[in-house]
Amino acid sequence: MGQAITDYGTFLMEAKQAVTDLRDMEQRETALSSQLKQSRRQLEAEEKALADRISQTVRRRASDIAASYDKELGKGQEQLKKAKARREKAKSQGIRERIAEETAALREENRQLKLRLKTIFQQNHVPAFCRGSWYYRLFSPKRIGEYGSLLLVLLVCFFVIPYGSYLLIPEHKPLHLVLIYLACILVFGGLYVVVGNRTRDSYAATIREGRQIRDQLHVNGKKIKRITRDIKRDKNEAIYNLQKHDDEIARIEQMMSETAAKKSEALNTFESVTKNIITDEITAGSRDKIDLLRETCEFQEGELKRLREEVKTKNLFITDKYGAYLGKEFLTPARLDALMDIMQNGVAVNLSEAMDEYRKQHA
Repeated sequence: MGQAITDYGTFLMEAKQAVTDLRDMEQRETALSSQLKQSRRQLEAEEKALADRISQTVRRRASDIAASYDKELGKGQEQLKKAKARREKAKSQGIRERIAEETAALREENRQLKLRLKTIFQQNHVPAFCRGSWYYRLFSPKRIGEYGSLLLVLLVCFFVIPYGSYLLIPEHKPLHLVLIYLACILVFGGLYVVVGNRTRDSYAATIREGRQIRDQLHVNGKKIKRITRDIKRDKNEAIYNLQKHDDEIARIEQMMSETAAKKSEALNTFESVTKNIITDEITAGSRDKIDLLRETCEFQEGELKRLREEVKTKNLFITDKYGAYLGKEFLTPARLDALMDIMQNGVAVNLSEAMDEYRKQHA
């Protein structure tokens, strides 16, 4: 670099060769960089495809194991449901039998009372409706419920019916409402008075005795309801002979518990052992291709690194040896050829004149 140039033609030829070599090296660098990117994409694609196959296979195999055990657990759940239903049915049957047994005397007494009620009314030629519950609710109320029924009937007869009828009339006039109320009073009130007077006066003794019988029926009914309620609330189930059902339920629950434990164990074994075996088996089929792609990438990375060092060295060499004389402007093969032509034609005697002449020609 510090020596004077004695042969401009040789200097320019050597510069052209160095620049051409650098260009070829840069083209190889670009091509090798592109090849490396392609190799890396292929390697990543193969590794992703392998990971996907492993993931899908492992997930499918684990799902198959879980589904197999879940199917058995489903069967057990269905068996448990049926067993509990049979137990509940047996318990309900036992409760019904117990209620029937413990209320048998009261029910028999009620049957006899109803028969007696029917008999005395027939013997005294009392109309059948007089021994019904609604007769006593309307004409001989005694309990709160019966008074409530009487009040309900009065509301219907002397409010709902008359006022409802009034609303159905096209023209609403106070006189119409008064007439409707008078009609209801005459019809319902008259009917109530007539029936009450004729029955209570004519069959007073029988109706009083019927009242006593109905009161006893009511007392017995309350006793039956209390006994029924106490039996249903009783937590002691030993008397219903449910042991065989409890044993069956316990057996099914134990079976389901063991199946659930086996499922957990199978999944743990799959996760810790089988999964690794499956992974190794799938990986073995792609290992050679992936290893080859990985080796190719490593080789290309090494070659690219070496080539880039050479390009760097060549660049520095050209800059040091030729750049100081020619500048970056003329460090191309075409311009170096142009300078050589100018020198060979005798237009210039040195590089500075040759470069000035080139600039003039291309101004």
